[in-house]
Amino acid sequence: MQISGNTVFIPGATSGIGLALALALHDRGNTVVVGGRRADLLDRITAEHPGLHAYRVDTTDPESIAAVAQQVLADHPDLDVLIPMAGIMRVEDWTDPAGFLASAEQTVTTNLLGPIRLIAAFVEHLLGRPDATIMTVSSGLAFAPLAATPSYNATKAAIHMLSESLRLQLAGTSVQVVELEPPSVATDLMPGQRESPVAMPLDEFVAEVLDLIEHQPDATEIQVERVQFLRYGEARGDYDQVVAALNAHDPHGK
Repeated sequence: MQISGNTVFIPGATSGIGLALALALHDRGNTVVVGGRRADLLDRITAEHPGLHAYRVDTTDPESIAAVAQQVLADHPDLDVLIPMAGIMRVEDWTDPAGFLASAEQTVTTNLLGPIRLIAAFVEHLLGRPDATIMTVSSGLAFAPLAATPSYNATKAAIHMLSESLRLQLAGTSVQVVELEPPSVATDLMPGQRESPVAMPLDEFVAEVLDLIEHQPDATEIQVERVQFLRYGEARGDYDQVVAALNAHDPHGK
């Protein structure tokens, strides 16, 4: 992926990493389109950041995805980057179905089916572009689990393998598949995460991500230095220690 000159759609970009990445990419000379469920937030974002485009979309709703794809492609036929960003992360108690089942179903719908449906809505268009990118968003928790968030961990592991598989299927086409792998970042994804001492400051994370994109445009995985502790535990042979350290720092997922 090139750092500038793209037209980028980021559904799930009204806050946190999604919004920060959208603004940073816009500042680097990209046309950026954001999507989210709340019209008031979208209106505020476009008012505060002239030049940014916004569309209402519920990424848990297949009909909403189909409708926004039609709108975005009609208005931005040069779209060449898709970054499905929407995600939820919840503490779950898997010792009792009442403590996890509804949450698990919502997490799978948002974190896994949402990106799958978005890719389905845009892949034919992207294949017709001379140089296009699908940037998936997994997590360091795809590679080492936080005990408190089983469904989140599982969906992000699935996104990792989906990215690997899709990259194989699209080899030889004009579409590059890049996987963004955030560590814990200081956002409101979980209660208390913004203030957590182990969370990476959001501005530092986005700055490092953009630097990696700029200097490694052919990378298949975007890994800031902080996530490599989680990403490569098995390869280093210290996976058990990584899992223990992860859960000692944050045993309740807060």
